[in-house]
Amino acid sequence: MAMSSVMDAPVETKNEVVKADFVAEVAEWLEAFDQVAAADDAQAAELLGALRQRAGEVGVSVEGALTTPYRNTIAPEDEVSYPGNRSMERRVEALIRWNAMAMVHSQNKKDPGIGGHISTYSSLATLLEVGFNHFFHAKYGNEPGDFIYFQGHASPGVYARAYLEGRFDESRLKNFRHELRGEPGLSSYPHPWLMPEFWNFPTVSMGIGPLNAIYQARFMRYLENRGLIAKTERKVWAFVGDGETDEVDTLGAISLGAREKLDNLIFVVNCNLQRLDGPVRGNKRIIDELEGVFRGAGWNVIKVIWGSDWDELFAKDKTGLLLKRMDECVDGDFQNFKAKDGAYLRANFFGKYPELLELVADKTDAELGMLHRGGHDPVKIYNAYKRAMEHTGGPTVILAKTVKGYGLGSAQARNATHSEKKLADEQLALFVKRFDIPIPEEAAHNGAFYRPDGDSPELQYMQERRAKLGGYLPQRAVPALSERAPEFKAPGLDFFRTWTAGSGERKISTTMGFVNLLNALMKDKSVGKWIVPIVPDEGRTFGLESSIKQVGIYAADGQKYVPHDADMLLSYRESKDGQILEEGITEAGSMASFTAAGTAYSNYGVPSIPFYMYYSMFGFQRIGDMAWAFADSRGKGFLMGGTAGRTTMLGEGLQHQDGHSIVLSSTVPTCVTYDPAFVYELAVVIQNGIRRMYEAGENVFFYVTMYNEDYAQIAMPDGVAEGIVKGLYKLRPAPGGEATLQLFGSGPILNEVLRAQTILAEKYQVQADVWSVTSYTEVRREALAVERWNRLHPAEAEKKSYLATLLDGTKGPVVAASDYMKSIPDGLAPWIGSRLVSLGTDGFGRSDNREHLRRHFEVNAESIVGATLSRLARDGQFKAEDAQKALKELGLDVEAGDPARA
Repeated sequence: MAMSSVMDAPVETKNEVVKADFVAEVAEWLEAFDQVAAADDAQAAELLGALRQRAGEVGVSVEGALTTPYRNTIAPEDEVSYPGNRSMERRVEALIRWNAMAMVHSQNKKDPGIGGHISTYSSLATLLEVGFNHFFHAKYGNEPGDFIYFQGHASPGVYARAYLEGRFDESRLKNFRHELRGEPGLSSYPHPWLMPEFWNFPTVSMGIGPLNAIYQARFMRYLENRGLIAKTERKVWAFVGDGETDEVDTLGAISLGAREKLDNLIFVVNCNLQRLDGPVRGNKRIIDELEGVFRGAGWNVIKVIWGSDWDELFAKDKTGLLLKRMDECVDGDFQNFKAKDGAYLRANFFGKYPELLELVADKTDAELGMLHRGGHDPVKIYNAYKRAMEHTGGPTVILAKTVKGYGLGSAQARNATHSEKKLADEQLALFVKRFDIPIPEEAAHNGAFYRPDGDSPELQYMQERRAKLGGYLPQRAVPALSERAPEFKAPGLDFFRTWTAGSGERKISTTMGFVNLLNALMKDKSVGKWIVPIVPDEGRTFGLESSIKQVGIYAADGQKYVPHDADMLLSYRESKDGQILEEGITEAGSMASFTAAGTAYSNYGVPSIPFYMYYSMFGFQRIGDMAWAFADSRGKGFLMGGTAGRTTMLGEGLQHQDGHSIVLSSTVPTCVTYDPAFVYELAVVIQNGIRRMYEAGENVFFYVTMYNEDYAQIAMPDGVAEGIVKGLYKLRPAPGGEATLQLFGSGPILNEVLRAQTILAEKYQVQADVWSVTSYTEVRREALAVERWNRLHPAEAEKKSYLATLLDGTKGPVVAASDYMKSIPDGLAPWIGSRLVSLGTDGFGRSDNREHLRRHFEVNAESIVGATLSRLARDGQFKAEDAQKALKELGLDVEAGDPARA
C-alpha cells in the first residue's frame, strides 16, 4: 500500500472510542430502565429517585426536570377499558349540552342582557360527566360523600343535568337568573345562600374555590384524626379554570396539600387555553407552566392533552417529529388550530414537515378537524381519574386540555367565546344536528328544552349510575343536631359566671379574658370537643400558651422532634389529634379553615364551632371576599378580631392599627358584629352566639373585637344581658341628678367616656348618662327593620325601635366615641338626628402610646369633654366663652390639623 493511502485513511482517536463506548453504555442503561418500567412504574420511579440521591451524594449536580413532554402522562398501553356504556353516556352528555345552551340562549333572547355563560360548560362537560357517572359519590354508607367545587361559570350544565334527573322542572330552567318573579328560579352561579338545598360551595369568585378546597381536604383529615368523623374514601374535587390560576389564591396554598399528604384532594384544571377574552398564555403553554408549578410543590401531576384519535398518529410517527412539532407550538397556535378548520390544521401544523404531511395523508380535512383534545375523551379522562383516586401520599392535579365553546360551531376557541350568550339560527341548527337533538327547527331557534320520557334508556342510565354512587350531586343537607351530636347543648349564662363577676383590682385585657373563657369551653363535656381554635401564627401573642399545652396544635404527622422548651411547664406541643389549627402566616388560609369548620354542620353533620383569632387589621380588609363567600355558604362561627382599635395597640402604627373593620363587617348581611368593652359583655355575646347558631340554627356568624389594653374588669350589672345582645344599654346614670346629655362609648374608649362623665360632673357641673354600645350594627339593623315595617304598614299603629325606646325621654345631645371611624355611630343618625356628635379615629394610625394616640384622634376623655361642652354651647346650654376656655384648660389644641387627613 502506498504511503499516501495509509496517511489518508481515517484514524479513530482515543476520545472517539471513549465516546462510542459511552453511547453504547447509555443504551444499555436505557434498555435496563425500560425493562424495569415495563414491569413496575413505581419501581422505575424509585430507581430514578435513588439515582438522583446518589448523584447528590457524590457531588454531581443534576437539573430538576419539572416538566415532561407535551403528551399524555398515561400511555395507551397502560389504560384500562372504559367501564360505562359509551353510547349511552354520549347521548346523555349531548342532551345536557343542549339544555345548558338552551337555558342561556332562550333567557337572553327574551330578556336581553340577563347574562349567563355557555362556553365554560361546553369545554367542561365530558370532564364532569365521567365524574358523575363513575366517580362522584353522594355518600359512603352512612357517611357524607365527595365534595365537588364546580367551576362557577359552568353552572348551566349542572342545572341541565339536574333537569334531566327530574330534580328541576322546566319552569325552573325558564327562570334561570330570574329569582324575583314569584316562583323558584336558578341563581347565576353556585350560591348556597340562594339555593340552600342544592349548592354547597360558592366558587365563581376566582381563586376562592381552589383555596377552600385545599383547606377543606385538610379539615377532613383534622376531623378524622380527632375521631370526630369516620375515615372513608371520600375525595375533595376542585374543578379549576386554567385562567383562574392567575389568581394568587388558586396556587398560593398548594404546598399545604403536599406537606400534609392530602391524597383526598384532586384538582382538575380545565385547560381550554382561554381567559375571559383572550388566551391564557398566548406566547407559552399554560399546561407546561402548571405542570412545573404543581410538580415543584410535590403534587402528583397527570396530563390529559390528546384524545385517543391521536394515539394512532403517535404510534405511526417513528421520527419524533409529531412531538417536536407540538413542542414548537404555543397556546395561541393551538387556539388558532381549533378556531379554524381541518385544512388549516393540515397546512399550518402538519405542513411544516413533509413527514408529518405524509403521516396524515390518509385522513380527510374533516377528520383532521375532529381530532380530539384529551379533555373531551372519556377513556383518557376515566383513566386519569382512576389513577388519581388510587394515588396515595399526596394530592393529584389533572391538567386536561379542552376547547372553550366546544361544539358551538363558529364560536369555539375564539377570544369572544366566553361572552357568547346566544347563538345564531345557523349555529343552533348545527348544534342540534351534531348532537342529534330531536326537536323541530323552530323550537331549536327558540332554544326549547328537551327531556325524554322518564323511562327512556338515557334517563334510566343516568338514574342507575347515580343510584350506584349514592344519590344526586350537588346536594346540600343540614342534619338535625341530635343526629350527630345528641350531647351538644349550648352552655347557659351561669357557665360564664367567672367572666361576668369581674376581675376586682386585677387588670386584664378582653383578649386574656377570652382566652381563659375559650380554655374553659374546650374542657366542657357538652361542647368542648367541637371547639376549633384557629390562629394564623401568633398563638402566644394572644395568650394561648396554656391552650397549646392543654389540647395541642394539630399536626398531621404528630410531633417528630423534641421542642426546645420541653422542660418548661407550658411547652410547645403538636399532636396528630391536636385541636388548635395554627396556620402560619396566612390570613387567607386561616379563613379557608374557618370556612371548612364553619360549614361542617352541613357538609359533615358535625357542629364544629370555629374561633378564628387574628389581628383585626388583617381581617375583613384582607379577606373580605372570602368573608362574603363564607356568608353565602351559610357559615357559622366566631371571628375574633384581636389587637382591635386604632389607639389600643401600642407602637405598631399605620398598617397595624384598625379603625375600620367594623365598617367592613357591617356590609355582610349575616355577620353579627360586637365591640365589647368588658369581659362580661364578651361572655354574654359568645353564649348568645353559640345558642343562636347551633341550637336555634340561625345562619349567622359573629365578629367580635378583642383588645390588648389591660384594665380592671367590672362585674356585670343586673339586668343588662338583653341590652348587651341588642347592642345598647345604660351602664352608669348621671352621678349628680338628672342627665342633660347622653354619652355613648364602646370598646376601651368606654373607659374614656366614663372618665369624661366624671370630669363633666366634677369640674363643669354637667350631668351625663353613660351608655355602653356593644353593637352599633345591631342597633342600626333593628331600627331599619322597624322603620321598614312602619313604612309598609301605614294603617297600623307605628312601632318604636329599640333605640327610640331607650332614648325616649332623655335630654340633650348624644356624644358617641369609639376606637373606630365616625361612620360607625353615624349609622344611628337617622333616629337621633341633630342630637348626635360622633367622635372616632378616622385617618391613618401612628406609632405611639395610647395617651398620645387618643389625644391625636380626639377620643380621649378630655376631647370627649371638650366636644360635649362645645355642643352644649352651640345649643345654648353652656356659655360659649366658658366652653372655649374649657378647651384650653383640657389641653386641647384647637388649631391642630384634622387627624382624618394627617
